[in-house]
Amino acid sequence: MSGTPVGARRIVVVGAGLAGLRTVDALRRKGWTEDIVVLGDERHAPYTRPPLSKKLLAEGGADHASVALRMREDPHPTTWRYAEEVVGADLDAATVTLASGDELAYDGLVAASGVRPRRLPLGDPDARLVLRTVDDAAALAAHLGPGVRVVVIGGGFIGCEVAAAARARGAASVDVVTLDTQPMLTPLGAVVGAELRRRHEVAGTTVRCGRTVSEVTRDGDASSGVCRVVLDDGTVLEADVVVEAVGSVPATVWLEGNGLDLADGVVCDAALRLGGRRGTVGVGDVARFPNASVDAVARRVEHWQIAGDTAGRAATTLLGDLGVLPEDPAPFAVVPSFWSDQGVVSVRGIGMPSLGEESEVVEGTLDAEAAVLYRRGDDLVGAVLLGLPRRLGYYTQLVTAASVGTPA
Repeated sequence: MSGTPVGARRIVVVGAGLAGLRTVDALRRKGWTEDIVVLGDERHAPYTRPPLSKKLLAEGGADHASVALRMREDPHPTTWRYAEEVVGADLDAATVTLASGDELAYDGLVAASGVRPRRLPLGDPDARLVLRTVDDAAALAAHLGPGVRVVVIGGGFIGCEVAAAARARGAASVDVVTLDTQPMLTPLGAVVGAELRRRHEVAGTTVRCGRTVSEVTRDGDASSGVCRVVLDDGTVLEADVVVEAVGSVPATVWLEGNGLDLADGVVCDAALRLGGRRGTVGVGDVARFPNASVDAVARRVEHWQIAGDTAGRAATTLLGDLGVLPEDPAPFAVVPSFWSDQGVVSVRGIGMPSLGEESEVVEGTLDAEAAVLYRRGDDLVGAVLLGLPRRLGYYTQLVTAASVGTPA
């Protein structure tokens, strides 16, 4: 079926970040002319997050204007409602409930609610800073500078990017504490993780692997006083700034009570419908979906590029359910990509290196510039480049051609 829908219908998008914006753009581009309401719990219009922990933090922080995304001009205006938290949904009744108590009915629902920083049970959370929003970045940037002692809890991409930014800002000391045997172990593996650890340590950062934090105390709040970070081996680190970067928690509380699998995000079917329910879709960080280019296992993928890729397919699925477009029977397939600028190195990734059972340096050397391929059995599942920006296109084609269900 095709054509313009008849009657006053509404699509509600829960989440006013990149994934929500890209979904709105895709819905309009693919023919939806009726009402769209976007509900965001932040006070800001959509903006891009990757620069917050990279260049902008290293240069002194960011305000909303420096990271704001361009809003598409549209003859069919979309209603954007900021600082409107959604606290519940009834998928059978097709309504969402706001923190104010208001209910909003929908004909189509988009879950684009993203993630929130994971917090550890280490006492007063105000003694530690996190980095997720532009307001978080502004607060953290205000505390970095020459002579400051910084402890970062967590050795993933965000933690290592913050460490590099703190070094760039002239910190007196930077310690990264991670439970894993190497930083960035899950996404990059032990070999590349060890090389990145070496580079950070050459730059002056102390990376403490295989350690956990037992206690964090501060003489004051996160904006004043000296903090004591106690590790599981009894080591005590004194810091002026403590940043907690231990991953994220999908924002799915509002979807509870609907029979959905919310163990890690919201499980979607191969067309990105929430639990297979027609008229509902998931996009971006919150969606756990099977990727036909890899296998049938549903996974969340927290990469910037995924927001746009899932938005395009979710819009097609939703408009098929609403009778605006023909339904697309093909399973969703995407080759993810990511990047991480850490001062000591620029990392580019293609595919799913985290699925690799073994890795091999196929170009260059790890201590300079290198290309690393990741295999699961006989299948090439990903590639990581340390430097080598001009080779990104080649390795993207290589991984894409090797992906299941993707034409060479």
